[in-house]
Amino acid sequence: MSVFTRPALAGLPDDRTALGEIATSAATTLSAVLVLFALLVPGDLDRLTPEAFVRLPVEALLGVAVVLMLRDGARRIVAVSAGAVLGLLTVVKAIDIGFGLALDRRFDPVFDWGVLGNGVDLLGTSIGRTGAIATFLGLTLLAVVVLVLVALAVLRLSRVAAGHRTASARVVATLSVIWIVCAVFGVQLAPGQPLASRSAVAYAYEDLRQVRAGIRDREAFAEEVAVDAFRDTPPSGLLNALRGKDVLFTFVESYGRVAVQDSDIAPKVDAVLDAGTARLESAGYGSRSAFLTSPTTSAGSWLAHSTFQSGVWVDSQHRYDDFVKSDRFTLGGAFERAGWDTVGVVPAHTEDWPEGEVYGYDRYYDSRGIGYRGPPFSYATMPDQFTLSAFQRAERAKPGRPPLMAEIDLVTSHWPWTPLPRLVDWTAVGDGSIYHPMPSRGKTPDEVFTDPAKVRGAYGDSIAYSLNSLISYVETYGDDDLVLVFLGDHQPNPIVAGEGADRDVPITVVTRDKAVLDKIAGWNWQEGLNPDRNAPIWRMNAFRDRFLTTFAH
Repeated sequence: MSVFTRPALAGLPDDRTALGEIATSAATTLSAVLVLFALLVPGDLDRLTPEAFVRLPVEALLGVAVVLMLRDGARRIVAVSAGAVLGLLTVVKAIDIGFGLALDRRFDPVFDWGVLGNGVDLLGTSIGRTGAIATFLGLTLLAVVVLVLVALAVLRLSRVAAGHRTASARVVATLSVIWIVCAVFGVQLAPGQPLASRSAVAYAYEDLRQVRAGIRDREAFAEEVAVDAFRDTPPSGLLNALRGKDVLFTFVESYGRVAVQDSDIAPKVDAVLDAGTARLESAGYGSRSAFLTSPTTSAGSWLAHSTFQSGVWVDSQHRYDDFVKSDRFTLGGAFERAGWDTVGVVPAHTEDWPEGEVYGYDRYYDSRGIGYRGPPFSYATMPDQFTLSAFQRAERAKPGRPPLMAEIDLVTSHWPWTPLPRLVDWTAVGDGSIYHPMPSRGKTPDEVFTDPAKVRGAYGDSIAYSLNSLISYVETYGDDDLVLVFLGDHQPNPIVAGEGADRDVPITVVTRDKAVLDKIAGWNWQEGLNPDRNAPIWRMNAFRDRFLTTFAH
């Protein structure tokens, strides 16, 4: 028996050595692949193509050159530090891809951390708060793992390069010549994908430039907020042409130009608006419509609301944070000073909102204080019809009350646009219990989001529901003293609006009072609820001053 066992035992050391060499080579290869991926991966989903990874990164050539000039101790410190920075840059690129999909912009590494928290809240409406927190923690852990793995990969490659200095130097020299030639002649494997890559350095520089620009922008914004022609206007100089009117500024979530023009969605929404124009005209109402350019797209409704109310351009989280800490004169503040009761209705809010004090509301209703006893509809805490009905009962139905100004933020047309409620008789709305069977009868987001056409269809249906709710509200509860201004906050995300879509949103004024419509004749807005491509376009921050000027006398 010993004759057969001795040769096998004698072969084990060679086998172990071979396996060790294979494992070492595999680890080195994987490290190289990981580092090249981190250097070359774009932060834009549209550029995430195979050609993006068939390029020669100058950062790798410079990194090897530096490693070859350092002693072991310094080499390890530099390698780990560079790897950590590269890992962090990789994580930021991944976040940028997410921001591009959700907000059509890059992540701001200084000011956007609060937006990530809003994303967790939004995800919680689909998978529950616990699931959203678990997902966030899982992604955070993954980010840490990526950072550590990239740092270890760079350290390993630096050790390999240092152990083969001559060969490494020759390879770097040859590839450097190739890189220079490709850079000089602009060699590209695909448009916008040069073979001679320096994308990692450029990306890091752009992030640093963005941080610097954001800091400078805060100073510029402070100066902009401080200049206000209406801040010291006395009550006698405000809104005299609207005395006795109930003025409702109503935001329709994600109601953008794509809903009414140049899309497969538009015919459905246009039909609602055109029929609504006829219905309201038969009830004695006139209407005028145009477009506003929103400071945001895809999400960030609060940026649009604050821009509209304040008359300053609030297009970033840091501008919003600075605005709510300021004493900027808002539309709500103007109506309050002029003697109106002012009300905020924000059914999307589920927690306290102390920042809302900047809008000058006398009373404020969120999802907890509006009396809803029905089910949520994905993100939407309640149907728009209920929101309008509850506001009517709580405020406009009060006997002997002063005139009202309200901002009402409708949420049914918020992503993911399904399931949807249906319109019911206004007398049956009650506390919302009537809606309990409806979510289970509609399509789930999982069913819809498998097909972009279904997503666009669901979006169109949600906008149609919100607009029909408003039109029906005016028919049911409107009177000679109602002035309704309804508008979108921003375009929907690129899945619906398309890549590169503008930021225009429709805006409409509805009233029975011809004097009000005569006042805005100089605005040259179009008749009816449905603006076409020739309708005027204002920046959203221009509305406050035009409105206060027009209705001052």
